[in-house]
Amino acid sequence: MKLKTILIIGFFLTINPFITGAENEGYEIVSKNSKENITLYAKKMDSLYRGFKIDFKGGIYTRPFWNSETNPTYAPQIFYNDINQDNRAELVITLTTGYGTGLLLEDVYVFDTVDNRLIEEIVDHPLTILKKNVKTKLTADKAEIILNDKIWTVDLSPFELKPDNLFDDISFGSIVDYEVINNRLMVRVSGQVSPAMFVGDVIITYEYGQNMYQAKTIDFIPHHSIEKNPFYGPAQIQP
Repeated sequence: MKLKTILIIGFFLTINPFITGAENEGYEIVSKNSKENITLYAKKMDSLYRGFKIDFKGGIYTRPFWNSETNPTYAPQIFYNDINQDNRAELVITLTTGYGTGLLLEDVYVFDTVDNRLIEEIVDHPLTILKKNVKTKLTADKAEIILNDKIWTVDLSPFELKPDNLFDDISFGSIVDYEVINNRLMVRVSGQVSPAMFVGDVIITYEYGQNMYQAKTIDFIPHHSIEKNPFYGPAQIQP
């Protein structure tokens, strides 16, 4: 309880609310949820959106160090869902910080909304989760992902990968994609074996515990089983 109180005080100090109608000169709307009265503003500088403001139900909260790409295809996303089953919606915002061929990098920010005020929560980074829980092996013929004594094997022999193009091991980090699916915060982290080849996605579903969002489940879905991947289409997510 003491730790929770300290975290709450700290986040209130760093997210200073302003009165409705605060100065927005130079800002533009980058994302909006009209139904819930939530609007995200930012300034366009050096081909990036910087210096964000969140208008949450009439209260303005500044996030001066946020950055996001300006390409409308990768616009910031606003989710307002009960992702921790406390019968109160949380605010989830995702920002795209990099994109391109074989590249998609997103940041996620989660806020508790007690008394219609925003309190930022900690979200464990997916690469940290992978480092603690996932082991991999890579040869010219196969890629192996080992998780909790379960092994997934992807046959690489049909692709005849050149040794010079093959990584030393399966690489994660060039695709980090957050979504809220079925009221669950989830992230897709793709596994890559060469500059041009991905073998599948590690899917992490978060839950709230110990004053942070941490991994509840971790799964691997090979690309040849894409129909089972909730990020690419309808799939049943077990609670």
